[in-house]
Amino acid sequence: MQTYAPTTLAAPRDFWILRYTSGLEDGSLVICERSLTQATGGPSGPNAPNFVRAEVLPSGYLIRPCEGGGSMIHIVDHVDLDAWSVPEVLRPLYESPKILAQKMTIAALRHIRQIAHESSGEMPYGGGRQPAVLRTFSQRLSRGFNDAVNGFLDDGWSLMSSDRAEDVTIAINSSPNKLAGSHVNPSQMFTAIGGGVLCAKASMLLQNVPPALLVRFLREHRSEWADPGVDAYSAAALRASPYAVPGLRASGFMGSQVILPLAHTLEHEEFLEVIRLEGHSLCHDEVVLSRDMYLLQLCSGVDENAAGACAQLVFAPIDESFADDAPLLPSGFRVIPLDAKTDAPSATRTLDLASTLEVGPGGTRAPSDASSTSNTRSVLTIAFQFSYENHLRESVAAMARQYVRTVVASVQRVAMAIAPSRPGGQLEMKNPPGSPEAHTLARWIGRSYRFHTGAELLCTESQSADASLKALWQHSDSIMCCSLKAAPVFTFANQAGLDMLETTLIALQDISLEKILDDDGRKALCSEFPKIMQQGFAYLPGGVCVSSMGRPVSYEQAVAWKVLGDDDAPHCLAFMFVNWSFV
Repeated sequence: MQTYAPTTLAAPRDFWILRYTSGLEDGSLVICERSLTQATGGPSGPNAPNFVRAEVLPSGYLIRPCEGGGSMIHIVDHVDLDAWSVPEVLRPLYESPKILAQKMTIAALRHIRQIAHESSGEMPYGGGRQPAVLRTFSQRLSRGFNDAVNGFLDDGWSLMSSDRAEDVTIAINSSPNKLAGSHVNPSQMFTAIGGGVLCAKASMLLQNVPPALLVRFLREHRSEWADPGVDAYSAAALRASPYAVPGLRASGFMGSQVILPLAHTLEHEEFLEVIRLEGHSLCHDEVVLSRDMYLLQLCSGVDENAAGACAQLVFAPIDESFADDAPLLPSGFRVIPLDAKTDAPSATRTLDLASTLEVGPGGTRAPSDASSTSNTRSVLTIAFQFSYENHLRESVAAMARQYVRTVVASVQRVAMAIAPSRPGGQLEMKNPPGSPEAHTLARWIGRSYRFHTGAELLCTESQSADASLKALWQHSDSIMCCSLKAAPVFTFANQAGLDMLETTLIALQDISLEKILDDDGRKALCSEFPKIMQQGFAYLPGGVCVSSMGRPVSYEQAVAWKVLGDDDAPHCLAFMFVNWSFV
């Protein structure tokens, strides 16, 4: 039995197992298994290249009938994954009972429950398809992503040669049977995609970044990391059309993202959806085509309460027909938590992202502490698949390598934004950004509020810039600034403001003021806007706005005021939403 490796940093495992199945007198079914080794008196089996032989210790299943119908299943998983053969940082993945339980035992129980629920006929249809069909799509996405991460030689994968050590690994596969699967006509697929498929992949260490939170952000803010040109390439490559690559390019405009739910598992730990990317302009020989693009996407592990669970976002381009046998080239992200580890400050950081996360909020490296600190760590694996024509293989490989590097850089920025500033700290206690511009803006906001209203906004014991910024950042009401433009967009928000908008400082600039206000809020602001510009401030009635995720937010009152710079010229508009809460 061969199993996938969860990352690109360690070899996959295989097992040589003896399995015994027997029915008992009471109607129960028992399945016992263990590895055959020389120690147990059996043949150990031939070693497979590029696999590490692991051992199944006495394990199995007991299925007992229940009175009145149904059954009860007991599962015992006991394995030795040869943890000493992997890098030390990854050993928790191979020796932690908690991670083993999530990966094997709980996953098996959930799968059995899902099948039983589907068989009962209680599952609703999604997108006009039977639950079993949608489950097959989920399995194909997951398996295709695992195939890309592992790149088994038996499946036709081979590494592209390189003159130097690369941070991004490139593998190619030109075997149609292995890529398309038995349910897809290989000739049909390869007519569309040309010579083969190329995979660019990388893994890295993250520190103090909750896997569920990172994957949720990547899912909900695709524009923060995705390139519309690459999306257009992937979508066009699977269309047998005159606008297929290489002549296709994207205009660079990232349209809005619409998530269309298809199905979810019983406990909502995994859900399947179609993503419509609206408004992409595709150009070919100066002819502009404006059309939507579609992705089939599988998201799992976004429940932050599931201890040891990995979070994963896998997607593949599809066309509008969304046929049951549509070929899929899955790409995506997988974030696997490692056990919390106590690190000495002098511990060597071997991966780029880990050292990047040591940079403090002010842009300087965080000072070392004489005491040890407890860090939560996880490993992120990225894999993107692209089709290529034989004569363009080198060009596509260069594009794929650069794209994955760009995605890695984007993930680094996101990780720094959502990671708590202190190891072990809560996300809500994140320190404010400490740049000189932030200190200046905090001073302008507080001074302008005092000048216009006669009241103090930031009550601090010290008059230092750090104290003012900290008071603004930790203010209980939502405070945010937007530009003085025809279509105002947000430029700053304190922690309460980011929580209310359900966003980060990075994604804040993509949110417009008009987008979060409802009709009544927009009318109230328009009627009071002349007063704000003339008198400097105005009180707006309470109402309801929406977060970037579409959730309604109520507030008792809003205050808008003009923020003045040191030269008394208008710099931006500030808003404070008082006593806000999600409805």
